[in-house]
Amino acid sequence: MLYDKNTIYILGTAKISKTDPITALYDIFFIGLVVKKDNSEIIDATCNMVKDATTDFIRSMLIGYNLVKDIDKIVKEVNTRFYGMAQKAVIASVKDARNKYIMISK
Repeated sequence: MLYDKNTIYILGTAKISKTDPITALYDIFFIGLVVKKDNSEIIDATCNMVKDATTDFIRSMLIGYNLVKDIDKIVKEVNTRFYGMAQKAVIASVKDARNKYIMISK
């Protein structure tokens, strides 16, 4: 997928539990978001989960949300739909990406 010039890529990170299978491959959890600059809409996402299905599922939860205005909705959706060990890390990394986006958007 190619992205137009009105998009940016933001990376959010979070610590993960030592018991999470992700630690076998990575020291940190990350989520990468492609966001439209003019309206903060998430149009694509990726993360470093162990299984592709998990990455795809997280991606499907985030696309379409406004990274700035919809953070509470995103947190609620993750809390009610994603019951993986990295649930807290997913939320923390999205919030980290949001904070970075707000800082560069000023």
